[in-house]
Amino acid sequence: MAEQNNNAKGGQQDVNQLLTVRREKLQELQDGGKDPFVITKYDVTHHSTDITENYDALEGKDVSIAGRMMFKRVMGKASFCNIQDLRGSIQVYVTRDDLGEEAYRDFKRDDVGDILGIKGFVFKTQTGEITVHAKSVTMLSKSLQILPEKYHGLIDTDMRYRQRYVDLIMNPEVKETFIKRSKIIREIRSFLDERGFMEVETPMLVSNAGGAAARPFETHYNALDEDVKLRISLELYLKRLIVGGLERVYEIGRVFRNEGVDTRHNPEFTLMELYQAYTDYEGMMELTESMFRHLAETVCGSTKITYNGIEIDLGKPFERLTMNDAIKKYAGVDFDAVPDDDAAKALAREHHIEYEERHKRGDIINLFFEEYCEKELIQPTFIMDHPIEISPLTKKKPSDPTKVERFELFINTWEMCNAYSELNDPIDQRERFAAQDAAFAAGDEEANHTDEDFLNALEIGMPPTGGIGYGIDRLVMLLTDSAAIRDVIFFPTMRSLEQ
Repeated sequence: MAEQNNNAKGGQQDVNQLLTVRREKLQELQDGGKDPFVITKYDVTHHSTDITENYDALEGKDVSIAGRMMFKRVMGKASFCNIQDLRGSIQVYVTRDDLGEEAYRDFKRDDVGDILGIKGFVFKTQTGEITVHAKSVTMLSKSLQILPEKYHGLIDTDMRYRQRYVDLIMNPEVKETFIKRSKIIREIRSFLDERGFMEVETPMLVSNAGGAAARPFETHYNALDEDVKLRISLELYLKRLIVGGLERVYEIGRVFRNEGVDTRHNPEFTLMELYQAYTDYEGMMELTESMFRHLAETVCGSTKITYNGIEIDLGKPFERLTMNDAIKKYAGVDFDAVPDDDAAKALAREHHIEYEERHKRGDIINLFFEEYCEKELIQPTFIMDHPIEISPLTKKKPSDPTKVERFELFINTWEMCNAYSELNDPIDQRERFAAQDAAFAAGDEEANHTDEDFLNALEIGMPPTGGIGYGIDRLVMLLTDSAAIRDVIFFPTMRSLEQ
């Protein structure tokens, strides 16, 4: 154990010495009038892939590139290094004859991690590698820290999430995931623009955090001396805009739910909600299926994608099942034949489904679905016609008032979105808010609360409307084959290191 401690101490001493040397090099540059931190800009004409993909047109031509030096090999009067930029990396050939004695000496003292500007011409080495022959090298930023060792990279997941900037430098696939995330959001906006939707913004700080079953974060607004909450959904304000005559609206924004962290949940995440007047949940199913297919084609290049080795076909028509039919299919229980709360609870006890005393028949149905069905839903499946007890903002089915016109899309066992034929009856809505208030009083911390301003908006009059919410992070996970939600959020929620 003592030997291990001594090794650890020795390793830390070595690192500290290397860090000291880097600061000394910076001081030498500054003392010599070459302070990299006074440089305010650098003229970049090409990125690495511009050169490698267009070599025939650029051979022998002058280029100016900039990026982080990730590798250096010094061989006397000539050296090679590798420069990494936004789009990739490229080899650079540096010689004393081209740079001159002093500049070449400075280059040899540059460290892996330094950010350099290179001006030179494009050629191929004897081994056929496309390379920039440097005519000048400019230090643009001195790296005072040491990057992880090249061949092992940054593999500690906790450190990757905490130091995402290093993760992006060391792991090219991570950068590609986030570039693809940006493209997914861009394509969503393009798709909705083609359908006449208007992007809007609504408040994040609210007095009544409604629209979903979740515990909100709470804070205090000093100027008003009032407690407020961070929004848990986008729904109630977007519906106000439908009332105001904006017939197709959507918002992509952060929402905040005071819940745990796992592979599919982060307390703050990106949600998209959209609302379309004069349509219903059938219209939302068509829009969703079309949009998912469009995203797969434009972002992944095919409607067939692979997640964790399993092929998922977004090109076929998505399966449609009512929640009760799904339970009948996978659990062998027909809740259409279960008459009341007591009978539902008896079934739960028989199947060892845990429930709370306050739960009603609809809550039990949902518990059965979660236990028996979700794990079976790999290929895209719309689960429709949920119990009214778990859907306080949704229109009843005219043919069965115990159910509502709601669906959730499941892919890879995950809930990908949640959609309604929106409730626009203010009297019915008030009654359902009252039921939610009672549920909260009985111990349900995720229940909605009566929102008088929203009720006033409904009394002004809201047209028949279809609405839907999509978890953008989970969608990005699916389309990038990412194992955890933290892999697709630049800076996921982490416990403070000070604690």
